[in-house]
Amino acid sequence: MTTPNEQTTNASASRRRLEGVVVSVKMAKTAVVRVDRRVSHPKYGKTYTISRRFKAHDEHGKAKLGDVVVIEETRPISKDKRWRYIRTVKESQ
Repeated sequence: MTTPNEQTTNASASRRRLEGVVVSVKMAKTAVVRVDRRVSHPKYGKTYTISRRFKAHDEHGKAKLGDVVVIEETRPISKDKRWRYIRTVKESQ
């Protein structure tokens, strides 16, 4: 039998975490984060970058434009927000 603390730890461990660059902080309590990933073309082998933008919930407005941040998957917060800000890895200059 698991305790409630163990269940939250397991649930948190299964959530995806991504690292990306903050590209917009114009909305209240929301940061738009661009996550880049490099993939190789299946036939030709050339590597190219695929970018996706995620809206992340930032309750205290800690994320700044250009920061590299970690976001975590969470329950739906609004129509578009399914991620939340965790921490800043590198601050912008």
